[in-house]
Amino acid sequence: MKVIIAAAGTGGHINPGIAIANKIMNEEPKSKIEFIGTNRNLEKDLVPRAGYKLRTINAYGIERKITINNLKNLYATYKSISEAKKILEEFRPDIVIGTGGYICIPVVIAAKKLGIPVILHESNAFPGVAVKLLKKKADKILVGFNEAKERLVGATNVVVTGNPVKIKKLYLNQIEFEEARENLGFGVDKPLVLAFGGSQGAQSINKSLLEIIVNKKNKDYQIIWAAGPEQYEKIKNKLLELHMNIDEIQNVKILPYIYNMEEVMNVCDLVVCRSGAMTITEIAVVQKPAIFIPFPFATENHQEYNAKVLENVGAAKIILDKDLNSEILEKTIESIVNNKEILKQMEINAAKVDMPKVEERIYKEIKEIVK
Repeated sequence: MKVIIAAAGTGGHINPGIAIANKIMNEEPKSKIEFIGTNRNLEKDLVPRAGYKLRTINAYGIERKITINNLKNLYATYKSISEAKKILEEFRPDIVIGTGGYICIPVVIAAKKLGIPVILHESNAFPGVAVKLLKKKADKILVGFNEAKERLVGATNVVVTGNPVKIKKLYLNQIEFEEARENLGFGVDKPLVLAFGGSQGAQSINKSLLEIIVNKKNKDYQIIWAAGPEQYEKIKNKLLELHMNIDEIQNVKILPYIYNMEEVMNVCDLVVCRSGAMTITEIAVVQKPAIFIPFPFATENHQEYNAKVLENVGAAKIILDKDLNSEILEKTIESIVNNKEILKQMEINAAKVDMPKVEERIYKEIKEIVK
């Protein structure tokens, strides 16, 4: 199979594309897969690192306001249709797969001009502009959540497959669970709260957590907290000003980044984080209760819609960023971790959103088009 995958911008668009590519290669090792993106964003690092060739075009996301720069970007994106068409004519793929974002628009338009089948994958619960614009051009639209299907009004070719993620649920026995906790530096006598704000951290979450720790409000639970590389240093210095050593805080481990996220997610009791589509999916996979603080500047507020997927089934609480402070966060954490019945029920509820064998579902849909 020869495949072009259009993926650019954020990990939420690129990582599903890589996961789909890996599944195709596992099933059909002789396949040829290349990506189309830009030379500006994460794809220029993530795609080659995953072992795939990246072709680039000069496309841009368009802001919803009239400015000279925006008009220039719009013109460049229009011209990039011919750039994409040239790549497709040269590579001659059996199918083009777009994983959302602005890069899909010129690539899909070029593919349709050449009569190449198109599949789109939308990871968010609230479909992005690109997928909405292209819904009539795609042969199939694969979505991560049922809610996305409901919002693609007029589209008759939508299939709910789930989102492909790396993290899996680990079915640990009690001894394995205790050893995993011990390896992280925590005991099993108190609940463990995992907190993070994405790869770069989240200032509002970090500020609230810092106040909780400084005021020693977490006596009844433990915290493992990925603050983000840059913010980690600021937090370390702030704690030093208060005569606190970042490596010697009771019940707390603060890190720049968590590299063993699968292990940590599986042994924690509660997750506090933003609500990107991949994060929502991972939490559903490991079946953990969550407190979501949606990123307030996400396009079309899609993170709040993502968070509601788990809130609506009783698996999560949402605190809007504008309402977040240490007191509200601490009370919300306490209300969940101090009640074993609530914790257990939220875990059961999270499992309702999990979709097994996502990669197999997606591969099946691709094969139905590429016969």
